Amino acid sequence: MFDKINYKKNSISRLKSKQARIGVIGLGYVGLPLAILFAKKGFKIFGFDIDKYKINRIKNKKTYIERISPKDINLLSGRNKCFSNFNQIKNCDVIIICVPTPLVGLNKPDLSYIKKTIASISKQLKFGQTIILESTSYPGTTQDEIIKRLDKKFVIGKNLFVGFSSERINPGVNENMLSTIPKVISGKTINCLNVVTNVYSKVFKKVVKAKSLEIAEFSKLLENIYRAVNIGFINEMKFVADKMKIDIFEILKIAGTKPYGFRRFNPGPGIGGHCIPIDPHYLFWKAKKVGISANFIKLAAETNSNVIKFIMTKILRITKETKINRVRAKILILGLAYKKNVDDIRESASLKLIKSLQKKNMKNLTYCDPHTKNIKLPHDIKKIKKLNSLTKKNIKKFDVVVLMTDHDKFRYKDILSASKKIVDCRGRFPISQKVYRA
Repeated sequence: MFDKINYKKNSISRLKSKQARIGVIGLGYVGLPLAILFAKKGFKIFGFDIDKYKINRIKNKKTYIERISPKDINLLSGRNKCFSNFNQIKNCDVIIICVPTPLVGLNKPDLSYIKKTIASISKQLKFGQTIILESTSYPGTTQDEIIKRLDKKFVIGKNLFVGFSSERINPGVNENMLSTIPKVISGKTINCLNVVTNVYSKVFKKVVKAKSLEIAEFSKLLENIYRAVNIGFINEMKFVADKMKIDIFEILKIAGTKPYGFRRFNPGPGIGGHCIPIDPHYLFWKAKKVGISANFIKLAAETNSNVIKFIMTKILRITKETKINRVRAKILILGLAYKKNVDDIRESASLKLIKSLQKKNMKNLTYCDPHTKNIKLPHDIKKIKKLNSLTKKNIKKFDVVVLMTDHDKFRYKDILSASKKIVDCRGRFPISQKVYRA
């Protein structure tokens, strides 16, 4: 029966007329902005997330990501619907999967969210639909976890279209301008690619067609590994410069004047977020499967993880020099988020530092972060105090202030003048008798 129906033509026609209903599975840091973008472009949206808290927040027209406004959340109400189950998958023309791809055990890829999603929606799928994976994973994931699980029921490229498209969200920077970022797309077949092209070309100014699913999947990992390796290199240079008693930020300022062949990467307290700490391990794992040891990836990961030890050494050095019992030392951590001006604490270096300090029996720990007021700390973080008001009076109470995340909301002049000792991980203060670079 399906041979008599041109599902490709029907799909493209519905996309061009914006009659196509777009389903987005996973309304987190990737899926939520994407669903809002499609809604802004006039498509009907069906959002799906098993987290009922998120669904309830959307239904009540409230945000759960600081930088996504309630006004934009409101776009997912009315004619658009959001659900905590998958019953409405059958009514979607396009299904975009944006579920997490974390690590498990010894940095092994965890594809359980993708697998559970496909298992949950497979009985709801019907001829003519398009499935696109946006979750970051190693090359071959779309083929192995989606196509191989569905190709007995469907003929891929004729009555079901499958593609992969990498997300390029820079948290706190481009959520509200996603349509201007070139969108990488791919498809299992030419027909799949044609349909996927029509999906994204309606909302993105430029689409970039990869020749295969695997090229598109690999390119996403390469983008993030490029950053991870360069950050690891600069963090290593920070260790070297520190031993030589030279300020790495002054070095970078001079090196950055070269107009060619050099791109500046800044050192920091470690790497955070979902991409840079996670994605390199996906390719490292896959490379080992095909008999290659990706040494740069491994070395960069090890170097970036060593930054926490480097910061710890600075803190312990200060307590020793000032003759403060480290158990009683009052430490203020400025910034929980993994980067400035966001409320995202995924893989945050601050959380890793707190755990390391607590293992040293340092109990007088306090944090201040104006962007994470409603964030729940992970269960493995022991009770830690929260400072809501960063005044000079409050700052003076602490023996050591550690700048982990350089939010714009912090008043740096007050921090510098009121602090007894500062461990500066972001290069915001000039090195002095009270400021230690880390």
